[in-house]
Amino acid sequence: MTEATTRRGRPPQTQEQADEVRARIVLATAAVFTRNGSRGLSVAQIIEQAGLARPTFYRYFGNATEPLHVLLNTSNDGLVDGIRVALTGTDEPVELGIRLIDAYLAWAGGHGAMLRPLFAELHDPASPVSAYRERALDDIRALVRSTFTELGRPVPSPLDLDAALHVCEYVVYRISAGTEPGVEPDAETVAAARLTMIRVLLTTLGTRTDIEYAMNLPGIFPAP
Repeated sequence: MTEATTRRGRPPQTQEQADEVRARIVLATAAVFTRNGSRGLSVAQIIEQAGLARPTFYRYFGNATEPLHVLLNTSNDGLVDGIRVALTGTDEPVELGIRLIDAYLAWAGGHGAMLRPLFAELHDPASPVSAYRERALDDIRALVRSTFTELGRPVPSPLDLDAALHVCEYVVYRISAGTEPGVEPDAETVAAARLTMIRVLLTTLGTRTDIEYAMNLPGIFPAP
């Protein structure tokens, strides 16, 4: 029996119940977005996925895009907060770069199958995903510049910083696009992607000293 048949037209009696229904709608939106992308999102599909009545949906959201914004906000916050935490705890620049990449991969892994449509719409100006991407990139740029300043290092040029960030984004897109829908990329593929991202970050944003430091880390560069 669904919520539609048990409580049609009745508002939740507690804040906890209201939060549960709201979360249920957002979770259903994630499932529909994963299958169809933002262009295939509709209230009809969301309420069918959630097992809710239409009036219940409109008690919380005005249209199908609103819960998608909640979903994208949560995704952005998770990425930026993860990188913010990663850029603390050590003063060694190479280690900080590796921590940033690991935070990015952890964020990507937490999205599961939703990562495919998310990345497919990153560069589509007509998609709401695109605006959230730009906002996240702005926040990450600010965090990286602040970290370089705190370390007493020259702040990377806008072109170098964007090149490094966009390559990392592209690598994660490649591994998500190259994986069957609903299937997680295998550990070997993720490990290879991680190495590519580390090498790009080192050679784009690092110094000769950073490269020499990384040469002594196992597995970063192939042996001669």
